[in-house]
Amino acid sequence: MLVVRSLTYVALFYLWTALVAVGCTPLLFGPTRWSLAMFHYWGRGVVALLVVCGIKVEVRGREHMPTGPALIAPKHQCMLDVFAQFSVLPSSCFVMKKELTWIPWFGWYALKVKSIVVDREAGASALRKLVREATDVFAENRQVVIFPEGTRQEPGAAPDYKPGIAALYREIDVPVHPVATNSGVHWPRHGFLRHPGTIVFEYLEPIPPGLKRAEFMRILQERIETASNKLLAL
Repeated sequence: MLVVRSLTYVALFYLWTALVAVGCTPLLFGPTRWSLAMFHYWGRGVVALLVVCGIKVEVRGREHMPTGPALIAPKHQCMLDVFAQFSVLPSSCFVMKKELTWIPWFGWYALKVKSIVVDREAGASALRKLVREATDVFAENRQVVIFPEGTRQEPGAAPDYKPGIAALYREIDVPVHPVATNSGVHWPRHGFLRHPGTIVFEYLEPIPPGLKRAEFMRILQERIETASNKLLAL
């Protein structure tokens, strides 16, 4: 039954994605807000379809969700972590690797909503580009989403926070909103199986700008890891 439900979800996911992506192509020629609305609509559909797998998605800590410029720092365990942020944040864009821009439609929409493309091999110039483009996004009263560990991690694995977010934090003057999750328990990092249960995305108390680098990284990791580990018991 688990296999059948999971395969059904995968089929529905790709069907829904294709219908929305292709059907909304004309939005690419309109203002940015139209493509942002499409991502919000698509993300909500991706989340809603999880009912076929017996999965409920719950968002906690809504009082900590930003309405204006902010840096969002979620725990990253599976691809749902990306889709879920699109569905709940008012006006977000992502820091993403350049290879994702090569994906038809997804890459086009991502560039349309001003997602920040990073070349991991560009060194210091990549950081300067990240700071410059993030500042432009914040000026539009929007949110930038960056995964502190850079890539997906297994639930309960030892944390591996990269220095990139600290470097960005040092150069900006907006709060950082950590997000905890247990998504990888129900949507594994690899494979297609989706396990029944409740996936939680918990927005935590924001970290104000201006802290020293070491103190910022300590607080960020402590808040995300502590809350995420508690969610693993659900």
